[in-house]
Amino acid sequence: MSSVRNDLHPNTLSGRYRIEREIGAGAMATVYLARDLTHDRDVAVQILRADLAESVGRERFLREIHLAAKLAHPHILPLFDSGDSDGALYYVMPNVQGHSLRDRLIADRQLPVADAVRIASEIAAALDHAHRQGIVHRDIKPENIMLQDGHALVADFGIGKALSDVAGDALTQVGMSVGTPAYMSPEQAVGESIDGRSDIYSLGCVLYEMLVGEPPFTGPTAQSVIAKRFVQTPADVTALRDAVSRPLARIVHQALARTPMDRFETAADLRDALRASMSTSTPVQGRAPAQSIAVLPFENLSADKGSDYLGEGISEEIINVLTQIDGLRVAARTSAFSFKGTRGDLRTIGEKLNVATVLEGSVRKAGNRLRVTAQLTDVADGYHLWSERYDRELVDVFAVQDEIAAAIAAKLQVTFDTSAAKQRARATPAQVEAFELFLEARAIVGRRVDLDRAITLLERVVELDPTHARAHAAIAEACRLLATFNRAAAEMAIPRAKQSIAAALAIQPDLADALAVRAVIAFSFDWDARAAVRYWERALAVSPVQSEARVMFALYGLVMGCGDIERAAIEARRAQLDDPRNPTVVALASQVYDIAGRTPEALVAARHSVELEPHSILGLTTLAMVCAETGDAESALRHARRAIDISARLPLVLAVAAYAAAARGDMGRADAYFREIVVRSEYEPPSYSALTLAAIAAGRMDDAVDFAGRSADAHELLAGFALYMPLYAPLRAHPRFAEVRDRLRR
Repeated sequence: MSSVRNDLHPNTLSGRYRIEREIGAGAMATVYLARDLTHDRDVAVQILRADLAESVGRERFLREIHLAAKLAHPHILPLFDSGDSDGALYYVMPNVQGHSLRDRLIADRQLPVADAVRIASEIAAALDHAHRQGIVHRDIKPENIMLQDGHALVADFGIGKALSDVAGDALTQVGMSVGTPAYMSPEQAVGESIDGRSDIYSLGCVLYEMLVGEPPFTGPTAQSVIAKRFVQTPADVTALRDAVSRPLARIVHQALARTPMDRFETAADLRDALRASMSTSTPVQGRAPAQSIAVLPFENLSADKGSDYLGEGISEEIINVLTQIDGLRVAARTSAFSFKGTRGDLRTIGEKLNVATVLEGSVRKAGNRLRVTAQLTDVADGYHLWSERYDRELVDVFAVQDEIAAAIAAKLQVTFDTSAAKQRARATPAQVEAFELFLEARAIVGRRVDLDRAITLLERVVELDPTHARAHAAIAEACRLLATFNRAAAEMAIPRAKQSIAAALAIQPDLADALAVRAVIAFSFDWDARAAVRYWERALAVSPVQSEARVMFALYGLVMGCGDIERAAIEARRAQLDDPRNPTVVALASQVYDIAGRTPEALVAARHSVELEPHSILGLTTLAMVCAETGDAESALRHARRAIDISARLPLVLAVAAYAAAARGDMGRADAYFREIVVRSEYEPPSYSALTLAAIAAGRMDDAVDFAGRSADAHELLAGFALYMPLYAPLRAHPRFAEVRDRLRR
């Protein structure tokens, strides 16, 4: 528990605010939901860290806070109150019923251009008001911008001024600074005097991120991020996003000028320029490229309601055909399929997936007859661009998919290569049976359950159609999963997986599915990171929207294989942009951000992953780890316990629970989890990665080093986490860890 929480006895401040629960924590303060007993309302109370409060001093801090409290503007979150309660310095703000801009960026990555410009102009208006009162914010970033009913409210206004003006060297003494490296102006970064133009630079960074999905400068450390702004020029936003107009790009460029005098003179000037950019005769702002589409899962109207995989499978096959069309942007399958059964507004779906059109449809199978209906809709106005009904025999299923793709290409004015379609115009009955079995088996593999049954179905597929390359690749993936989760001996499953990969690539040398599985095997079982990186890069060159392959490439290939954390963060962000509603992608991206030192971003991503899939073991354990790292041990243990229940006490999940318990200060419980894993390892294949983490949590550091070495020797997939993950820091400080490092890097 943090030292701040220990100051809250009893759980009230000044007899006026009853503390309910912690809702956030930062480097300088912890935020609590509290009840204002005087006005009978919920408020947000920020309490300064005890060491910082002591260094700053009560009178000077409260004097500066009172100046900030005088700010009154529609886009500034007001300060209600401030005070000192038994040495704890605090200030009180409204409890906003909304979310932060960071939350929205994690969910959507890129905002519609019109939204980004409107939010930035509202922030600029707030800055102008404060600057005219002589107050510079000093820490403009997405976390400090709340969104209420879609409109911006700038939080913590004046707090940065209070801390920097009052604290002086005190911040340095307690290991902190005012400002956030990714958004800090060059002059603020080097400690020079600043004025309102420093906030303009920070707002330029925020606008850049809203438009393209990442800040203008990124890096593995705060020092590297700061250094880049002195030697590099951010990429032109028009090169990263077609919908951004040249006038808007020039505004971003001017706001990010390295020298203050080259920026906008005032925030009002920036606000006016942003508003003017939306009234010029440029292309429509905020819309996705016209040649973009999301294919939603087709509804199953067959009598057999257990065959939903047929509608989903046909939708996915259409996606696969569409992704081969040059000039057409196709939303990733998992994100598109996340809207199954939601009956959501198509405009909202289009915004979340950044597409201009949506394809919907239905499938009805009766005997050997198939009826497929499809309609293409413009999400901006709900206009039906095209619709068709196909009543065919099952042997025409491939032809129907190609006809739909060709019709879409014609409507969206992109070129569809019909040569492949002519070659597979009509299927044999055996191929149709193989197709249906493949769809059913692939759905099972996707759920990570009953993999043996999936393999049986897939073996039947290749008997019926030996040239079915994707079935061979799916067998490989199922075998790989069996080995990864200790459900089959690796020495049996992995050779079989490699044999299936070879069969798939012999049929289709550039099959991305097979290459991606081969990459994971090369990394986690062959212990050949270089080969793994080559396979991942080949797979992504063939199929760039393979977001799960991309984020695994980032986490395992680039981080643990190459140590290239900066590139890994870029690739993880790209994967999340491509597939924003895929909980696996978002959770693994969170782990990459955590390793890269982007803890707030990691926390928001982990939370979003669990929101997307509340029963995801990966999401829950990732969120538990990041919560524990940020000091929210109660939440960490709660998420870990949920994962324990769902996973039937999987050793790796028990290890995360041990880490959460230790963060909470409950070493007895941490040790109990460790001992449970030890007992489990006596009658089932041991997970040395789990034993390593649990031993660290239990304070058994000599055991942890021993287990880490065994994990390296066993070539476990997660062994490399010991080199980079923050929660392994105590292990890396052990005198014998150098031996483990050498074994990991062999």
